[in-house]
Amino acid sequence: MTDHPADVAAMKDLLLANGYVADQAIATALFLALTLERPLLLEGEAGVGKTEIATTIAAGLGRPLIRLQCYEGLDVANAAYEWNYSRQLLHIRAVEAAQGGAIDLATLESDLYSEAFLLKRPLLQALEAASEGAPPVLLIDELDRADAPFEAFLLEILADYRFTIPEIGTIAAKQPPLVILTSNRTREIHDAVRRRCFYHWVDYPSLERELAILRLKVPEAPEVLRREVVRFIQSIRQMDLYKSPGIAETINWAQALTSLSYVALDATAVDSTLGTLLKYQDDIQKIEGSEAARLLAEIKTEARTAQAAAEADGDGA
Repeated sequence: MTDHPADVAAMKDLLLANGYVADQAIATALFLALTLERPLLLEGEAGVGKTEIATTIAAGLGRPLIRLQCYEGLDVANAAYEWNYSRQLLHIRAVEAAQGGAIDLATLESDLYSEAFLLKRPLLQALEAASEGAPPVLLIDELDRADAPFEAFLLEILADYRFTIPEIGTIAAKQPPLVILTSNRTREIHDAVRRRCFYHWVDYPSLERELAILRLKVPEAPEVLRREVVRFIQSIRQMDLYKSPGIAETINWAQALTSLSYVALDATAVDSTLGTLLKYQDDIQKIEGSEAARLLAEIKTEARTAQAAAEADGDGA
Protein backbone atom coordinates (compact mmCIF):
# COMPACT_ATOMS: atom_id res chain seq x y z
CA MET A 1 0.00 0.00 0.00
CA THR A 2 1.34 3.42 -0.94
CA ASP A 3 2.12 5.78 1.90
CA HIS A 4 -0.34 8.54 2.65
CA PRO A 5 0.65 11.62 0.57
CA ALA A 6 2.45 14.10 2.81
CA ASP A 7 0.80 17.19 1.37
CA VAL A 8 -1.33 18.48 -1.49
CA ALA A 9 1.62 18.63 -3.88
CA ALA A 10 2.36 14.97 -3.17
CA MET A 11 -1.29 14.15 -3.82
CA LYS A 12 -1.10 15.88 -7.23
CA ASP A 13 2.03 13.90 -8.05
CA LEU A 14 0.39 10.65 -6.96
CA LEU A 15 -2.62 11.27 -9.19
CA LEU A 16 -0.45 12.28 -12.14
CA ALA A 17 1.70 9.17 -11.77
CA ASN A 18 -1.49 7.12 -12.12
CA GLY A 19 -2.82 8.96 -15.16
CA TYR A 20 -4.98 11.75 -13.72
CA VAL A 21 -4.14 15.42 -14.28
CA ALA A 22 -5.53 17.10 -11.16
CA ASP A 23 -5.82 20.79 -10.44
CA GLN A 24 -5.03 22.27 -7.04
CA ALA A 25 -8.64 22.21 -5.82
CA ILE A 26 -9.23 18.53 -6.60
CA ALA A 27 -5.93 17.49 -5.03
CA THR A 28 -6.71 19.54 -1.92
CA ALA A 29 -10.19 18.03 -1.53
CA LEU A 30 -8.81 14.49 -1.82
CA PHE A 31 -5.95 15.20 0.57
CA LEU A 32 -8.31 16.57 3.23
CA ALA A 33 -10.82 13.73 2.83
CA LEU A 34 -8.03 11.18 3.23
CA THR A 35 -6.27 12.97 6.09
CA LEU A 36 -9.37 13.85 8.13
CA GLU A 37 -11.24 10.64 7.27
CA ARG A 38 -14.29 12.36 5.87
CA PRO A 39 -16.43 11.33 2.88
CA LEU A 40 -16.01 13.43 -0.25
CA LEU A 41 -18.98 14.40 -2.42
CA LEU A 42 -18.07 15.18 -6.02
CA GLU A 43 -20.69 16.89 -8.17
CA GLY A 44 -20.50 17.95 -11.79
CA GLU A 45 -21.75 17.31 -15.28
CA ALA A 46 -21.57 13.77 -16.62
CA GLY A 47 -18.24 13.15 -18.29
CA VAL A 48 -16.00 15.49 -16.29
CA GLY A 49 -14.08 12.64 -14.63
CA LYS A 50 -15.67 12.20 -11.20
CA THR A 51 -15.56 8.41 -11.25
CA GLU A 52 -12.03 8.50 -12.65
CA ILE A 53 -10.90 10.40 -9.54
CA ALA A 54 -11.99 7.50 -7.31
CA THR A 55 -10.45 4.79 -9.47
CA THR A 56 -7.18 6.74 -9.76
CA ILE A 57 -6.78 7.43 -6.04
CA ALA A 58 -7.48 3.75 -5.27
CA ALA A 59 -4.78 2.68 -7.73
CA GLY A 60 -2.37 5.33 -6.45
CA LEU A 61 -2.80 4.33 -2.80
CA GLY A 62 -2.73 0.62 -3.62
CA ARG A 63 -6.14 0.14 -2.04
CA PRO A 64 -9.02 -2.01 -3.29
CA LEU A 65 -11.84 -0.13 -5.00
CA ILE A 66 -15.37 -1.14 -4.01
CA ARG A 67 -18.03 0.44 -6.20
CA LEU A 68 -21.73 0.83 -5.50
CA GLN A 69 -23.50 1.93 -8.67
CA CYS A 70 -26.70 3.72 -7.69
CA TYR A 71 -29.98 3.44 -9.58
CA GLU A 72 -33.67 4.02 -9.04
CA GLY A 73 -35.06 1.48 -6.60
CA LEU A 74 -31.71 0.72 -4.94
CA ASP A 75 -32.33 -0.61 -1.43
CA VAL A 76 -30.46 -2.02 1.54
CA ALA A 77 -30.58 -5.58 0.16
CA ASN A 78 -28.63 -4.58 -2.93
CA ALA A 79 -26.42 -1.93 -1.32
CA ALA A 80 -25.43 -3.48 2.03
CA TYR A 81 -26.60 -7.03 2.68
CA GLU A 82 -29.38 -9.57 2.40
CA TRP A 83 -30.00 -13.01 3.74
CA ASN A 84 -29.49 -15.99 1.45
CA TYR A 85 -33.05 -17.26 1.70
CA SER A 86 -32.63 -20.22 -0.62
CA ARG A 87 -29.63 -21.46 1.32
CA GLN A 88 -31.48 -20.93 4.62
CA LEU A 89 -34.37 -23.04 3.31
CA LEU A 90 -32.02 -25.82 2.27
CA HIS A 91 -30.44 -25.71 5.73
CA ILE A 92 -33.85 -26.04 7.41
CA ARG A 93 -34.68 -29.08 5.29
CA ALA A 94 -31.29 -30.63 6.01
CA VAL A 95 -31.77 -30.15 9.75
CA GLU A 96 -35.28 -31.63 9.59
CA ALA A 97 -34.01 -34.66 7.74
CA ALA A 98 -31.10 -35.16 10.13
CA GLN A 99 -33.20 -34.76 13.28
CA GLY A 100 -36.30 -36.57 12.09
CA GLY A 101 -38.52 -33.49 12.37
CA ALA A 102 -37.48 -32.65 15.93
CA ILE A 103 -35.91 -29.21 15.59
CA ASP A 104 -34.41 -27.01 18.28
CA LEU A 105 -35.88 -23.71 17.06
CA ALA A 106 -33.56 -21.47 19.08
CA THR A 107 -30.47 -23.21 17.73
CA LEU A 108 -31.86 -23.25 14.20
CA GLU A 109 -32.65 -19.56 14.26
CA SER A 110 -29.18 -18.80 15.57
CA ASP A 111 -27.69 -20.81 12.72
CA LEU A 112 -29.89 -19.25 10.05
CA TYR A 113 -29.00 -15.69 10.99
CA SER A 114 -25.27 -16.16 11.12
CA GLU A 115 -22.60 -14.82 8.80
CA ALA A 116 -22.61 -18.06 6.83
CA PHE A 117 -25.99 -17.12 5.33
CA LEU A 118 -25.21 -13.43 4.79
CA LEU A 119 -24.80 -12.07 1.27
CA LYS A 120 -22.43 -9.13 1.54
CA ARG A 121 -23.03 -6.19 -0.79
CA PRO A 122 -20.63 -3.24 -1.43
CA LEU A 123 -21.31 -1.22 1.73
CA LEU A 124 -20.78 -4.18 4.05
CA GLN A 125 -17.78 -5.31 2.00
CA ALA A 126 -16.19 -1.88 2.43
CA LEU A 127 -16.64 -1.81 6.19
CA GLU A 128 -15.31 -5.33 6.65
CA ALA A 129 -12.39 -4.77 4.30
CA ALA A 130 -11.48 -1.67 6.29
CA SER A 131 -11.43 -3.80 9.43
CA GLU A 132 -9.42 -6.68 7.98
CA GLY A 133 -6.61 -4.88 6.17
CA ALA A 134 -5.94 -1.87 4.01
CA PRO A 135 -9.00 0.40 4.12
CA PRO A 136 -10.55 0.43 0.63
CA VAL A 137 -11.85 3.26 -1.47
CA LEU A 138 -15.65 3.06 -1.44
CA LEU A 139 -17.16 4.69 -4.51
CA ILE A 140 -20.89 5.45 -4.21
CA ASP A 141 -21.43 6.39 -7.84
CA GLU A 142 -24.26 8.61 -9.13
CA LEU A 143 -26.07 8.92 -5.82
CA ASP A 144 -28.59 11.25 -7.47
CA ARG A 145 -29.96 8.26 -9.42
CA ALA A 146 -31.00 6.50 -6.20
CA ASP A 147 -34.25 7.32 -4.44
CA ALA A 148 -34.11 9.94 -1.70
CA PRO A 149 -34.99 7.46 1.12
CA PHE A 150 -31.80 5.53 0.38
CA GLU A 151 -29.83 8.56 1.54
CA ALA A 152 -31.30 8.19 5.03
CA PHE A 153 -29.78 4.72 5.26
CA LEU A 154 -26.39 6.13 4.27
CA LEU A 155 -26.30 8.64 7.13
CA GLU A 156 -25.09 6.18 9.77
CA ILE A 157 -22.36 4.90 7.47
CA LEU A 158 -21.17 8.37 6.44
CA ALA A 159 -21.16 9.65 10.01
CA ASP A 160 -19.62 6.72 11.90
CA TYR A 161 -18.56 4.15 9.29
CA ARG A 162 -20.93 1.60 10.78
CA PHE A 163 -24.41 0.24 10.33
CA THR A 164 -26.65 -2.19 12.15
CA ILE A 165 -27.95 -5.58 11.04
CA PRO A 166 -30.84 -6.35 13.41
CA GLU A 167 -30.17 -10.10 13.59
CA ILE A 168 -26.40 -9.73 14.15
CA GLY A 169 -25.69 -6.31 15.60
CA THR A 170 -23.59 -3.32 14.60
CA ILE A 171 -20.85 -3.69 12.01
CA ALA A 172 -18.16 -1.01 12.42
CA ALA A 173 -15.00 -0.41 10.46
CA LYS A 174 -11.81 -0.35 12.52
CA GLN A 175 -10.20 1.80 9.82
CA PRO A 176 -12.53 4.13 7.89
CA PRO A 177 -12.60 3.56 4.15
CA LEU A 178 -12.06 6.54 1.89
CA VAL A 179 -15.64 7.22 0.76
CA ILE A 180 -16.21 9.12 -2.48
CA LEU A 181 -19.74 9.92 -3.58
CA THR A 182 -20.54 11.28 -7.02
CA SER A 183 -23.60 13.06 -8.36
CA ASN A 184 -24.53 14.39 -11.80
CA ARG A 185 -27.06 16.62 -10.03
CA THR A 186 -30.13 15.23 -11.77
CA ARG A 187 -31.73 15.87 -8.38
CA GLU A 188 -30.50 17.57 -5.22
CA ILE A 189 -28.71 15.49 -2.60
CA HIS A 190 -30.22 15.94 0.87
CA ASP A 191 -28.56 18.44 3.21
CA ALA A 192 -28.03 15.75 5.86
CA VAL A 193 -25.76 13.85 3.46
CA ARG A 194 -23.96 17.02 2.38
CA ARG A 195 -23.19 17.99 5.99
CA ARG A 196 -21.35 14.73 6.53
CA CYS A 197 -19.13 15.20 3.49
CA PHE A 198 -16.48 17.48 2.17
CA TYR A 199 -17.60 18.87 -1.17
CA HIS A 200 -16.04 19.66 -4.53
CA TRP A 201 -17.62 20.72 -7.81
CA VAL A 202 -15.80 19.05 -10.72
CA ASP A 203 -15.99 21.34 -13.72
CA TYR A 204 -14.86 20.88 -17.29
CA PRO A 205 -11.08 21.35 -17.42
CA SER A 206 -9.41 24.56 -18.48
CA LEU A 207 -7.75 24.68 -21.89
CA GLU A 208 -4.30 24.17 -20.38
CA ARG A 209 -5.38 21.25 -18.20
CA GLU A 210 -7.28 19.54 -21.02
CA LEU A 211 -4.23 19.87 -23.23
CA ALA A 212 -2.12 18.31 -20.48
CA ILE A 213 -4.63 15.43 -20.28
CA LEU A 214 -4.30 14.81 -24.02
CA ARG A 215 -0.52 14.86 -23.82
CA LEU A 216 -0.73 12.20 -21.13
CA LYS A 217 -3.49 10.06 -22.65
CA VAL A 218 -2.78 10.44 -26.39
CA PRO A 219 0.98 10.99 -26.60
CA GLU A 220 1.06 9.75 -30.20
CA ALA A 221 -1.11 12.66 -31.44
CA PRO A 222 0.73 15.57 -33.12
CA GLU A 223 0.96 18.64 -30.87
CA VAL A 224 -0.80 20.86 -33.42
CA LEU A 225 -3.70 18.42 -33.59
CA ARG A 226 -3.95 18.22 -29.80
CA ARG A 227 -4.07 21.99 -29.49
CA GLU A 228 -6.72 22.37 -32.19
CA VAL A 229 -8.84 19.54 -30.77
CA VAL A 230 -8.84 21.15 -27.32
CA ARG A 231 -9.62 24.62 -28.66
CA PHE A 232 -12.46 23.25 -30.80
CA ILE A 233 -13.99 21.36 -27.88
CA GLN A 234 -13.60 24.31 -25.52
CA SER A 235 -15.48 26.42 -28.09
CA ILE A 236 -18.43 24.06 -28.58
CA ARG A 237 -18.85 23.65 -24.81
CA GLN A 238 -19.91 27.30 -24.82
CA MET A 239 -22.76 26.50 -27.20
CA ASP A 240 -26.28 25.38 -26.36
CA LEU A 241 -25.83 21.64 -26.91
CA TYR A 242 -27.99 18.85 -25.56
CA LYS A 243 -24.83 17.18 -24.15
CA SER A 244 -21.46 18.86 -24.18
CA PRO A 245 -18.53 16.51 -24.77
CA GLY A 246 -16.70 15.34 -21.66
CA ILE A 247 -13.05 14.52 -21.17
CA ALA A 248 -13.53 10.95 -22.38
CA GLU A 249 -14.92 12.28 -25.66
CA THR A 250 -11.93 14.61 -26.03
CA ILE A 251 -9.59 11.65 -25.66
CA ASN A 252 -11.66 9.47 -28.02
CA TRP A 253 -11.74 12.18 -30.69
CA ALA A 254 -8.00 12.78 -30.54
CA GLN A 255 -7.37 9.03 -30.78
CA ALA A 256 -9.74 8.71 -33.74
CA LEU A 257 -8.17 11.61 -35.63
CA THR A 258 -4.67 10.29 -34.96
CA SER A 259 -5.59 6.81 -36.18
CA LEU A 260 -6.83 8.45 -39.41
CA SER A 261 -3.40 10.12 -39.77
CA TYR A 262 -4.62 13.70 -39.35
CA VAL A 263 -1.94 16.10 -38.16
CA ALA A 264 -4.32 19.08 -37.88
CA LEU A 265 -8.04 19.77 -38.03
CA ASP A 266 -9.83 20.57 -41.27
CA ALA A 267 -13.48 20.61 -42.30
CA THR A 268 -13.39 17.04 -43.59
CA ALA A 269 -11.77 15.75 -40.41
CA VAL A 270 -14.39 17.41 -38.23
CA ASP A 271 -17.49 16.49 -40.23
CA SER A 272 -16.47 12.87 -40.74
CA THR A 273 -15.61 12.17 -37.08
CA LEU A 274 -18.18 14.18 -35.10
CA GLY A 275 -19.84 10.93 -34.04
CA THR A 276 -16.85 10.18 -31.80
CA LEU A 277 -17.26 13.55 -30.10
CA LEU A 278 -21.02 14.24 -29.97
CA LYS A 279 -23.58 11.56 -29.16
CA TYR A 280 -26.83 13.22 -30.21
CA GLN A 281 -27.85 13.89 -33.80
CA ASP A 282 -29.28 17.32 -33.01
CA ASP A 283 -25.88 18.38 -31.65
CA ILE A 284 -24.07 16.98 -34.68
CA GLN A 285 -26.38 18.84 -37.05
CA LYS A 286 -25.79 22.05 -35.11
CA ILE A 287 -22.01 21.79 -35.46
CA GLU A 288 -21.26 20.15 -38.80
CA GLY A 289 -20.83 22.11 -41.99
CA SER A 290 -20.74 25.88 -41.80
CA GLU A 291 -20.55 26.12 -38.00
CA ALA A 292 -17.60 23.75 -37.87
CA ALA A 293 -15.91 25.76 -40.65
CA ARG A 294 -16.45 28.99 -38.70
CA LEU A 295 -14.97 27.52 -35.52
CA LEU A 296 -12.00 26.12 -37.42
CA ALA A 297 -11.31 29.50 -39.03
CA GLU A 298 -11.31 31.16 -35.60
CA ILE A 299 -8.97 28.51 -34.19
CA LYS A 300 -6.53 28.81 -37.08
CA THR A 301 -6.55 32.62 -36.82
CA GLU A 302 -5.91 32.50 -33.05
CA ALA A 303 -3.05 30.06 -33.60
CA ARG A 304 -1.42 32.27 -36.24
CA THR A 305 -1.80 35.33 -34.02
CA ALA A 306 -0.27 33.51 -31.05
CA GLN A 307 2.61 32.25 -33.16
CA ALA A 308 3.29 35.72 -34.55
CA ALA A 309 3.27 37.20 -31.04
CA ALA A 310 5.68 34.51 -29.83
CA GLU A 311 8.03 35.14 -32.73
CA ALA A 312 7.88 38.88 -32.08
CA ASP A 313 8.77 38.33 -28.43
CA GLY A 314 11.65 36.11 -29.52
CA ASP A 315 12.98 38.76 -31.88
CA GLY A 316 12.68 41.39 -29.19
CA ALA A 317 14.65 39.30 -26.76
